Amino acid sequence: MSPRIEDALLILYVVVLSFPFVFGSNGFLMIFYYFKYRNNEVVHPGALAELPIVTVQLPVYNELYVVNRAIDAVCSLDYPKEKMEIQVLDDSTDETTSIIAQRVIEKSAQGFDITHVRRGNRQGFKAGALKYGLSKAKGSFVAIFDADFIPRKDFLKRTLPYFSQPQVGLVQTRWEHINSEYSLLTRAQAIALDGHFVIEQQVRNKAGFFINFNGTAGIWRRTCIEDAGNWEADTLAEDLDLSYRAQLKGWQFVFMKEYTSPAELPADVNGLRSQQFRWTKGAIEASKKLLPRVWKSELPLRVKIHSTIHLCASMVYPFVLLIGILQVPVVFIKHTGRFDTAFLLMSGFIFAFFGSFMFYLYSQKDVYKDWRRRIYLFPVFMAGSMGLSVNNTKAVIEGLINKKSEFVRTPKYGVTGKKDSWADKKYTQRKVNWVSIAEFALAVYCFAGIVFSIIDLEIAAVPFQMLYFTGFGTISYLSIRQALLARKNGVRRVPNGAPAVEQVIK
Repeated sequence: MSPRIEDALLILYVVVLSFPFVFGSNGFLMIFYYFKYRNNEVVHPGALAELPIVTVQLPVYNELYVVNRAIDAVCSLDYPKEKMEIQVLDDSTDETTSIIAQRVIEKSAQGFDITHVRRGNRQGFKAGALKYGLSKAKGSFVAIFDADFIPRKDFLKRTLPYFSQPQVGLVQTRWEHINSEYSLLTRAQAIALDGHFVIEQQVRNKAGFFINFNGTAGIWRRTCIEDAGNWEADTLAEDLDLSYRAQLKGWQFVFMKEYTSPAELPADVNGLRSQQFRWTKGAIEASKKLLPRVWKSELPLRVKIHSTIHLCASMVYPFVLLIGILQVPVVFIKHTGRFDTAFLLMSGFIFAFFGSFMFYLYSQKDVYKDWRRRIYLFPVFMAGSMGLSVNNTKAVIEGLINKKSEFVRTPKYGVTGKKDSWADKKYTQRKVNWVSIAEFALAVYCFAGIVFSIIDLEIAAVPFQMLYFTGFGTISYLSIRQALLARKNGVRRVPNGAPAVEQVIK
């Protein structure tokens, strides 16, 4: 390798390291705010003059394994039947529609004001369904639950009091994971989501920054949705989009850390992959749409800067991928001895790793008594994030170049206990795509880098390379294995065995 190429690669490596360093270091800032504002209460819940009419929306698309559970849970909410309207917003194209129709008939006979809403198309995907339902809704408040959520009975009674303050437009509850102990995969996901809810959402809300509606397990003031411009389908992150538009209008949001809404985590890696792709691409699309509005607004500078970090966080994935690719040639460059001083200074980048660790450590410590057992999985979470960098980099690129794609919902299978299986269920991914092959190739590449590092006695590089090798190797192995397993097992007879229903029910 010529000295000129070595110089260029080293400069590129430093530049690539800088972006994750900034976002990793933000973890220290979040922890600082966490301690500074931890005793603050954003809004005190009051008392409503009278119980309002609430519309509960269940947006559904092909959720035959969990939709009855969701309908039953919503109908179990401790709230007067005459004050609660339930809309099952059904865009399904399979047996889910007939399952919903039967359960809606049963619940209607029990006195519930429940409607099976069919649009006849998926225009606008989830955002389109929510907007269509809102146009027919009776309620002045709108609670939204995805089909994999099981709201607690007192959800409305715990959230509605915050709306006694007229400036409050949304109350978001923390997600709880009913199957976090199902596998190593679900446990790692739980750590990632806890970091977002326990630290990011809580801290941003208490520190006066913008937070986001998480698409489910929250309740909106109807006039807030309408004042912000209603649901829009030009991004895959309709929840993030509406959240920022509402807060730019002056509405205040409330995040309830101490109150949870249970939900099911993706049990298979291909389901997780599709979820991460949608979240990542949607965030990029939303950032392109919203950042100009944020910076043109009269918001304080600190809010503008934090909003930028919030909206651009998904941009870290291409840099994570490039670091994994560059680490092998960088080991050879380091071994030449020409850049010893530079590499000594670059060791400061490890500072960001500790920022991320502290971030997730306190997210576990805040809400779990057994946080020590849980935080041991932090390296697994880190490796998984690295392993998903190919998938998520693809999402970033598509978002940046305005490549449109449909809203691919994350399949759920009613998997809660260790004895439950997803492999013989409908919706499982049965094809091995090129992303899995690329991840496998990168795993081999990273393993070669580990061998070269040991041979050249660059032992300090090995732990970092092991994370990449483990991440790429595990994600690709599970993706390919689970696709083949699903193909082998086939599909069991679905509940009720009913054919798909295509008529429009209004």
